[in-house]
Amino acid sequence: MESPCFYRRWITDGDLVSFHVVEEESDIYFRAVRNLEKEAALSLAGHRSYLKEYIGQCPLFLTMMEPCIVTEESPDIVRQMSHAGVLAGVGPMAAVAGAVAEAVGRDLLSFSPEIIVENGGDIFLVTKRQRRVGIYAGSSPFSGKLALEIEPEDTPLGICTSSGTVGHSLSLGEADAVVILAASAALADAAATAVGNVAGSEEDIPRALKKAQSIQGVLGVVVIKGEKMGAWGKVKIEPM
Repeated sequence: MESPCFYRRWITDGDLVSFHVVEEESDIYFRAVRNLEKEAALSLAGHRSYLKEYIGQCPLFLTMMEPCIVTEESPDIVRQMSHAGVLAGVGPMAAVAGAVAEAVGRDLLSFSPEIIVENGGDIFLVTKRQRRVGIYAGSSPFSGKLALEIEPEDTPLGICTSSGTVGHSLSLGEADAVVILAASAALADAAATAVGNVAGSEEDIPRALKKAQSIQGVLGVVVIKGEKMGAWGKVKIEPM
């Protein structure tokens, strides 16, 4: 049986150094021009601290299933999650993995001009060369066979995945994979949840694509269910 994070090897690079940081629920995988484990750990601890302190003051932020507005005085990561949830029509915690990945990734750009951050299948990417990101879709025959080709001029980029059949993330749908591309990883994460929620069967793929198109800031989407796949927007799909 493969590790839950085996898909981490599906991001092609070969020229970057890999490392990862674990803190409580966060198990984040990085690739950069050099090992930045200490810097990443410090950044992660800081952003988690801001988020945990805010949740301690506003417990509903953790459990809300609907969009919520926060004040301008709220921590930046809280505001990013809130804004993404409002745009996608979901609760703010639907954006947490993408928001954390981007917050830490942007901090590390001070030390590395290229950075790949993967947090539970949600990716923040800044690259100077073309890269491919594999698509994992559970038991679908497309799983592990396709990759998104990412051009450097399209980054910074968030690439986030929601699934109703893989993993522990909450999804009201049954898609094997909904992959969203957006300039904001928090938005990509929230939008993946929103689109995944309407993808209950192969017949729902067109409806899911329309849902993605309706979310401001979404650049592209791939929806996979069983033996069927649909795509829209700025996505270039190549064989893995």
